[in-house]
Amino acid sequence: MKRPSWNELLAVKTVADQRSFRHAADLLGLKRSTLSHTIKGLETALGVRLFHRTTRSVALTKTGEMLIERLTPLLTQMDELLNDVTGSDHQPYGSLRISASDAAISLLLETVLPAFIQTYPGIEIDLVAQGQLVDIVEQGFDAGIRLFEDVPKDMVALSLSGPLRFVTVASPGYLAARPKIRHPQDVMQHTCLRQRLPSGKRYHWEYQQDAQRFALDVPGSLTLDSSALMAEAAAAGLGVAYVPERYARHWLDSQHLVTLLDDWTIASQGIALYFPQNRHMPIALRLFVDAIKAAPCG
Repeated sequence: MKRPSWNELLAVKTVADQRSFRHAADLLGLKRSTLSHTIKGLETALGVRLFHRTTRSVALTKTGEMLIERLTPLLTQMDELLNDVTGSDHQPYGSLRISASDAAISLLLETVLPAFIQTYPGIEIDLVAQGQLVDIVEQGFDAGIRLFEDVPKDMVALSLSGPLRFVTVASPGYLAARPKIRHPQDVMQHTCLRQRLPSGKRYHWEYQQDAQRFALDVPGSLTLDSSALMAEAAAAGLGVAYVPERYARHWLDSQHLVTLLDDWTIASQGIALYFPQNRHMPIALRLFVDAIKAAPCG
């Protein structure tokens, strides 16, 4: 039997990760027909079927699952070996694909990425902004970034920020001719900027002081699915918003917004990078994790 080439094995692993010949071909820089021909040729040479294919989906066979399970650590070790011996300066290379919210990407751009890209120019970073929580393994991501509370329980999570404080904000112009807001229930008498969650549900504003807790489905004629846009709309005088403080900081510093109900503020655990446990970590992800640990995030 002819021994499979490195490119053939990498093609199998990429298709398995992406669950899609089209996505895998894009990542590998190949035509879809070329990739399909490569996989079929390997299956013929091995005398086994590695993938179940339909017009809508691609899934590993039992044999394919066994191959990927044992092949993954070998490919990882080979990547590490090649990284160690390539170039006189041992410059690591590879790619890192991450699913994240726009807030998380903004945080990375300010903290981790500038130094990481300068230190490791051979590593390609692919950040995909997604409002909705996705299965990072099924979608072919190396890692994801979300609020700690949203990280799946079977994942390894690493803090990317400190606690995330939520604030109620409005513009001085909006507040000038309207009733004072001294208690969470007072917002029910105001025009509020409501938020639609990725699940489709409307977010309820949360407040807590000692044993008192409120979760309010606030009134309002404008609903948005972006905290950044909510802060911007509030700065334009369109109503009261409830957003992570990070999104409002620019508008607060410029005095286009003021905070309300500061004694009722609650905080999230913050933003976390997460990735599957019990899997060999690609060198690009390992270096990225080390960079996060060393960075002054928060």
